Amino acid sequence: QVQLVESGGGLVQAGDSLRLSCAASGLTFSMYVMGWFRQAPGKEREFVAAITVSGGTTYYADSVKGRFAISRDNAKNTVDLQMNVLKPEDTAVYYCAARRAVRLWNGPQNVGDYDYWGQGTQVTVSS
Repeated sequence: QVQLVESGGGLVQAGDSLRLSCAASGLTFSMYVMGWFRQAPGKEREFVAAITVSGGTTYYADSVKGRFAISRDNAKNTVDLQMNVLKPEDTAVYYCAARRAVRLWNGPQNVGDYDYWGQGTQVTVSS
């Protein structure tokens, strides 16, 4: 059974940093593009960041570019999201997701393209 388990969420003040981690099991981790998505109350789930199977290419939503950094460790089957200069609008449940890598793809941003999802971890940024 595939499991993605997020950790590291919490309550922080605007301007602070937080690091999320996702531990994967039950899949061949190196075959999957990994992504982070978030969902705020009353909003659709939205793309935050993604990383290719070997970590060579990263993708970011415009809203987090320059503030967040995604990384992965294929030896440990983990993917992290370093979040800096957090803003109240970053408040959301953050989800780790995995999608099987394909040679020809339409990008990392579509929720429906991901095969597996974690349970989510709450990030709250106060002003």
